[in-house]
Amino acid sequence: MKSPFRIVAVALVVVAGLSACTKPASDAKAVAAAPKPIPVKVVVVSMFEIGKDSGDTAGEFQHWKEGQKLDERFPFAHHHDLYLNPQTGVLGMVTGMGTANSASAVMELGMDPRFDLSHAYWLVAGIAGFDPEDASIGSAAWAEWLVDGDLAHEIDPREMPKDWSTGYFPLGTKEPYGLPKPEPMGEVFHLNAGLTDWAYQLTRNVDLGDSPVLQQRRARYKGFPNAQKPPFVLKGDNLAAMTYWHGKLMNEWANRWVKYWTDGKGEFVSSAMEDTGTAQSLTYLTPTGKVDFNRLMVLRTASNYSMQPPGMTAAESLLEDHAGAPGEGYSALDMATGAAYKVGSKVVDEIVQHWDQYRDHVPSS
Repeated sequence: MKSPFRIVAVALVVVAGLSACTKPASDAKAVAAAPKPIPVKVVVVSMFEIGKDSGDTAGEFQHWKEGQKLDERFPFAHHHDLYLNPQTGVLGMVTGMGTANSASAVMELGMDPRFDLSHAYWLVAGIAGFDPEDASIGSAAWAEWLVDGDLAHEIDPREMPKDWSTGYFPLGTKEPYGLPKPEPMGEVFHLNAGLTDWAYQLTRNVDLGDSPVLQQRRARYKGFPNAQKPPFVLKGDNLAAMTYWHGKLMNEWANRWVKYWTDGKGEFVSSAMEDTGTAQSLTYLTPTGKVDFNRLMVLRTASNYSMQPPGMTAAESLLEDHAGAPGEGYSALDMATGAAYKVGSKVVDEIVQHWDQYRDHVPSS
């Protein structure tokens, strides 16, 4: 007679065996039922919108939503939902303003299982304050270097040593622009120089238009020949800081800060709030294979100057050009958001139309 324990043991083995046979089939069905990630060719990163996404005053996103027909909506647990053109593979996002918003939104998108971003190009397209030494409002600049303006020590200028030029100095140093320069901890990012120059060469002759408002505003900048030119496309680097700063002295700091962190290779042109946050998240995501930092491009367009014209104080200039809600008070808002789309869409269209070429090979000049 067989032991009842043996019978029970055999029964358990049989049940376990049946479970082992049936469970993979069930799992296979579940896997088969899960939708495949949507391949994305280009992610357009904007930072804010004014009012609605279409049909009213355009912020950074509206031109893209309308012009690229980003009509398929995807709920997104962040500042703004995502919009996709499923025919072209162009995905648009609005991160919210500031490096905290941009970093968290880009990280969330990079980890989103609904999208395959492994071959996607990332185009940041937003407005900025421009240095009048380099360009005029309404202009567009492709950045190769992104420098962060927040990570630092600070002493109020009224309490700093008398021989210091500023009370703001890098972490890991004992004085402004101290040497040796400390190892970066997110203060500087170098984008793909070949891709940046490719985008610039492709768009350098785009007509950005002009307007009487722009002509009147730039005429004030006597002694700044680049600030008095009609809008144009250039290469120039970006300083990202959460604080909206303005004025001649701050502009001098921005130029020195960018040169310091880039070893003199970068040239400060545009002042914004988000791009080092975007770059930091893409840097962290790249080793996972989910994204490719090497495919990041940053395009900023001038909605205002970063310092006052001769004959005005910094406070007068700031208040005149920044009187409304985010984005609404800028003298060149319409021209700047339009320029971002005119220039950026030329790059997006080129990538989409020749995807067989650019999917596996990043363009370079």
